[in-house]
Amino acid sequence: MDKELLTQEVLRLKAERQAVILAHSYQLPEVQEVADFVGDSLGLAREAQRTRAKVIVFAGVHFMAETAAILNPDKTVLLPDLEAGCSLADSIRPEDVLAWKEAHPEGIVVAYVNTKAEVKALADVCVTSANAVEVVSRLPEDRSIFFVPDMFLGAHVARVTGRKLDLFPGECHVHAGIREEHIQALLEAHPGAEFMIHPECGCGSSCLYLKPDAKMLSTEGMVRHAKRSEAKEFVVATEVGILYRLAKEAPGKTFIPVKPEAVCEYMKKITLEKVYLSLREMRHVVRVPEEVALRARRALEAMVAVG
Repeated sequence: MDKELLTQEVLRLKAERQAVILAHSYQLPEVQEVADFVGDSLGLAREAQRTRAKVIVFAGVHFMAETAAILNPDKTVLLPDLEAGCSLADSIRPEDVLAWKEAHPEGIVVAYVNTKAEVKALADVCVTSANAVEVVSRLPEDRSIFFVPDMFLGAHVARVTGRKLDLFPGECHVHAGIREEHIQALLEAHPGAEFMIHPECGCGSSCLYLKPDAKMLSTEGMVRHAKRSEAKEFVVATEVGILYRLAKEAPGKTFIPVKPEAVCEYMKKITLEKVYLSLREMRHVVRVPEEVALRARRALEAMVAVG
């Protein structure tokens, strides 16, 4: 089927299945176009929690579909491709968290949402890049904090809040590949542009040294800022899938990727055809064991309530 017919079939099946399609901002343009909601991890979690649909098709990666399943135990959650994983989520094991908790029995575990359900189940609270600073700033100052698994986001949170954090040495391979030299090259080529940098990026504080007025923003923060800013040109340091949404929601403005090769191959495993097949065949159902889901749900609900 061509794209137009596939789109029509997706919309028909979505109505027939009483389904909702939730898509992350890094998804392919044609997938974003059939989605009922496009957003970041926090927005998607909230939308999954409030939807009345019987079926949730998650156009994202596996941990996102798990999050939707945990927050909606009475709904069917589908992931169009089970190979849509996450290198960051794969970097940490439950054993890593348990070892820290044993050494810090009074400590607090803060888990980035980019983790598997088994890790979330051991956390006191989950966060996204959109609300991590606010969540951590509210935590008791007399207790140790273990921030997992992204060390670059954790370093950003520590810098902004002034809190001492124990960081797990995990990273997103796409964002870790965005380095100081990429920022420097774009600074020279586009000196008048505003810079928007995702806090998972490997350049960290060196990016702010090069460009002190750069905005450290989550994906949703980037969209909001681009829409309200008077600037006409933006340099964007994150996965390039967001460029489609930025151009759509802030028309008439120019968005330049810091690194055009910053592509998440896992996000791109979700295609329009796979969304169609997912709805047609009700595949692949994502389930989380109830004993894990029960503990993870507490940490996720705390995340959704903030920011």
